[in-house]
Amino acid sequence: MKTWGLLLAMVLMPLSGIAQTCPPQFQGEYRKLHSSDSVSLCDLLQGAPALVVNTASHCGFTPQFKALEAVHQQYKDEGLVVVGFASDDFKQAAKSEEEAATICYTNYGVSFTMLAPTEVTGEQASALFKWLGGQSEEPSWNFNKYVINPKDGSVTHFSSKAKPDSSALRSAIEAAL
Repeated sequence: MKTWGLLLAMVLMPLSGIAQTCPPQFQGEYRKLHSSDSVSLCDLLQGAPALVVNTASHCGFTPQFKALEAVHQQYKDEGLVVVGFASDDFKQAAKSEEEAATICYTNYGVSFTMLAPTEVTGEQASALFKWLGGQSEEPSWNFNKYVINPKDGSVTHFSSKAKPDSSALRSAIEAAL
């Protein structure tokens, strides 16, 4: 009986250290878009190559959802995590989360993780976007893209105008894989 308790403690001890090593920028729960379900950024992003995007439903760049989904489909089996943060920081969000969800999931077929409206600029920005801004630059508009490379901890920023299927963005993703 004591052997099982010792074995269990040995197995759980490294697991308890994992939660403690989560970087501050990844800590916290974020609600999924138009859902009561939440996701932990630590579980989602820690140690994974990631493409993080601030999005809006009624923006001239909204059609980029289609290319973002294609990038997600192409690289998900290699470990890339694509996560969209809906935001109204630039006053182009849908009037409701239901409408935003329809635009993302129905109109553009998004299957990557989309999170409920989150502030991405200024003092009220989420910890992740404050960190991304500090590593590169704060979003200046919707559909800024950030590639997080877990190998070296670098962040590569791409503006709204950079298409998700551009060779530069794909090169940054492939370097992070």
